Amino acid sequence: MKIICIIPARYASTRLPGKPLADVAGKPLIVRVYEQAVKAMVPEQFIVAVDDKRVYDAVINAGGKAVMTRADHLTGTDRLAEAAMHYPDADVIVNIQGDEPLIDPALIDELGKLFLENDALDMATVKTPMLEEEKTKPGNVKVITDKNDYAIYFSRSLIPYPRNDTGVKVYKHIGIYAYRRDFLFKYAQMQPTPLEKTESLEQLRAIENGYKIKVITSPKRFIGVDTLEDLLKVNEYYQKRRL
Repeated sequence: MKIICIIPARYASTRLPGKPLADVAGKPLIVRVYEQAVKAMVPEQFIVAVDDKRVYDAVINAGGKAVMTRADHLTGTDRLAEAAMHYPDADVIVNIQGDEPLIDPALIDELGKLFLENDALDMATVKTPMLEEEKTKPGNVKVITDKNDYAIYFSRSLIPYPRNDTGVKVYKHIGIYAYRRDFLFKYAQMQPTPLEKTESLEQLRAIENGYKIKVITSPKRFIGVDTLEDLLKVNEYYQKRRL
């Protein structure tokens, strides 16, 4: 089985224009993400799927691999599927967000290994225990799972609602996914669903269409770059690591 890793990177960003090229300790953000991802051992190839020549050049000049994709894709999944078409021998595609420069390579490997162990698996992702201060923020997506660790629902609201104090943990969804190739193309062709559009969470499309999403639990926490504040935190992290 061949497992590859694709990192979609969209140049336009409402909150942080030109985000893939934002400076992170002297290198573009997308290069930092690529350099962190390639530390994983399970995927055989690592590719950045870009929509802008400047981002493409940044990756190539750093010694990485990149493919150009259309600029009009509405979702990251659409971009991922287009990029995956360039690699017809890939059985599983791991999707790393292009704004996760601190992603744990071991987590990439763990997701890939799930598909080596389960032939029936279509899609998988990750959750981590949520901090108290994160619970009220819509940008921190919550996920609840069944006893077999398959997702029941994802929401920007607090789930489960703590009407009774039963000690149930609240989990934060980490936006790293893995897909079996055939399912990825099927998923990309599905029409947006009501819950997906309501929450603005694309993964709900799979659940609404009756597909299962395996969710592994990780204690690791990462700083994703969505805002200028996040970018400053990531730069601070790199600065401290150099000391």
